[in-house]
Amino acid sequence: MTKESLLFCSSEIYPFAKTGGLADVAHSLPRALQDSYEIKVVMPLYSSVDRKKYAIKSLKKNFNISMNDIDYEVELFGCNYEGVEYIFIYSNLLCDREFLYGTPTSGYSDNALRFAIFCRAIIELLRVNTYTILHLNDWQTGLVPLLLQEENKINTKTLFTIHNLAYQGLYSYETLKEIGIDSKYFTIDILEFYGQMNFIKAAIAYSDAITTVSQSYADEILTVPFGCGLDGFLRYHKNKLTGIINGIDSEHFTPCKDKLLEYPFSNLTQKKLNKKSYLKEKNLKGITKPLFIFIGRFTEQKGVDLLIDSLEQIASNDCNIAILGDGEEKYQEKIIEIVNRYDNIHFEFKYNEVLSHQMYASADFLLMPSLFEPCGLNQMIAMNYGAIPIVHKVGGLKDTVHDYNLFDKDSTKGYGILFEEVSSNGLIDSFNEAMKLYGTKKEYNKIVKHNMLCDFSWKNSAKLYDKLYKQL
Repeated sequence: MTKESLLFCSSEIYPFAKTGGLADVAHSLPRALQDSYEIKVVMPLYSSVDRKKYAIKSLKKNFNISMNDIDYEVELFGCNYEGVEYIFIYSNLLCDREFLYGTPTSGYSDNALRFAIFCRAIIELLRVNTYTILHLNDWQTGLVPLLLQEENKINTKTLFTIHNLAYQGLYSYETLKEIGIDSKYFTIDILEFYGQMNFIKAAIAYSDAITTVSQSYADEILTVPFGCGLDGFLRYHKNKLTGIINGIDSEHFTPCKDKLLEYPFSNLTQKKLNKKSYLKEKNLKGITKPLFIFIGRFTEQKGVDLLIDSLEQIASNDCNIAILGDGEEKYQEKIIEIVNRYDNIHFEFKYNEVLSHQMYASADFLLMPSLFEPCGLNQMIAMNYGAIPIVHKVGGLKDTVHDYNLFDKDSTKGYGILFEEVSSNGLIDSFNEAMKLYGTKKEYNKIVKHNMLCDFSWKNSAKLYDKLYKQL
């Protein structure tokens, strides 16, 4: 039987380019669907992408995109990686930058133009080849459903996934002319958002279906506290909205298969070897002390303020703490001030995929105090690697982490420690609970072993996407 064709588009994909969880999802979801669909995956060919390592070759196809009487040349490249076909969009303005979207403190001022090029290049791909389904991700692809309104011969159905509503692609009204969008679309029902143009709003207006990355977040964004100003607009379009929880790639995030680990493991005795090696390398002492880790972007959303406010009180206990991530430098400075006073905290301000795997493999607990979290992958990876997550009871965190006090050995759920109070006190209380649990080794090991056997893969969620595609 002939497979339906799917064009999957994302502004970042692991391992080519990554700033956050979107890259992991854009890598692993197409792989989970490739047995059911003929898939092509599309991404900008940023200057940071290693063309030689991934055998990326020119497809010998060039075309121009015209906006505001200015032509932008586009060239297509491609490769096959892990059995998936990738198409890379290259245009000088879009791709030749040090960062994907901007410095850690601000986005590039011409991002609207950059990603308008990306969106129009996607339209060109749809003109040349027929695809049954177009799966778009986040604001960087948000103009595509609007641009499709101008195309009479393209009958592709469009699904748009919101990975984080806090990032909407907001630009001035004047930008409309620069990116060649007719001002007739600048209305409250389509693009206009408090006097600005909103990429993600256009996608919500014109996509055939909208998903977000957990059921709880789908419910939350219909409310004022989580809707980021679009809650009313989303309520109007809620018949198109579905929440589907993300999964994790079972090949890349399974400890017994993990090629990035010094000691791949399937039990807690083997896991201890990773912890011993990591502590020695980072000059942290005490193999019997619990190791708490934080891995993530240093932004307000990730609860970094809560972490900093709690850090000294946490570090004053008999434990070790390891922190890894990049983002806003103001957080780096605050953490360094505290680290300099405590020898049981290790801190690295950078993104490092290999090191993050080693930390998951070594940790006893994961700290994840996000103020809001559309889905989150860290908590699922941590449970897979035998670290109990401590999370704020919100969004995808409460959909994937369940209260360990309600532990059921016959359940397929993962268990951890949740707090509801958005304060340093809430985090500290959960930390104290974790210390108490760690002291009850039999109880702690029972939860860890259970979590390591849970299925956090894309298997079930891919079926839900398949069902949604078929409905379209």
